[in-house]
Amino acid sequence: MKITHAAFHISVSALSGLPEGSSPEIVFAGRSNVGKSTLLNSLTEVKGLAKTSSTPGKTRLINYFLINNQFFFVDLPGYGYAAVGHEQKAAWGNLLSSYIEHRQTISLIVLLLDSRHPAMHSDRAMINFLEFHERPYGIVLTKFDKLTQKQKVQTGRIMESCAAKAKFIVNYSSFSGKGKSELLAHFDHYIC
Repeated sequence: MKITHAAFHISVSALSGLPEGSSPEIVFAGRSNVGKSTLLNSLTEVKGLAKTSSTPGKTRLINYFLINNQFFFVDLPGYGYAAVGHEQKAAWGNLLSSYIEHRQTISLIVLLLDSRHPAMHSDRAMINFLEFHERPYGIVLTKFDKLTQKQKVQTGRIMESCAAKAKFIVNYSSFSGKGKSELLAHFDHYIC
């Protein structure tokens, strides 16, 4: 796949605001500060398309980006962020779970994991949730360039054991671009 056009489409805070229609959605999920916005900017080569921040929990809405005028990339709020109140966390949790459970146009969920801390409890819970609801998902291990060779091997073993139903596992570096073409090639299977 080659991305030739990428533009912000809409932000929504409730399921009632989701776009109508049948365009496929490739959804990006992961813990707060795992690099979802950075990955989106890297894939589309549009600087600032998705807002990045060093502060975890910056993405608080479901953000839609129209890609090639054909399908959407969807950036979900990060999970596992503790510096908000319990009510806000509960609201985000309900929004995310309802969206993932019921949205018919989701064709793939891309779960981003920090390769330095693979499969933390919240990540394993998300994997179990996706598998329970039989949602196709792939794993992107971010910040992979920061690992030693020994750590890369260990991370690979961990992922094979806890994400056996993943459609793919891609090691990604937004800094070097490693993994970008591989990831885009996987997307081709989910936007038809």
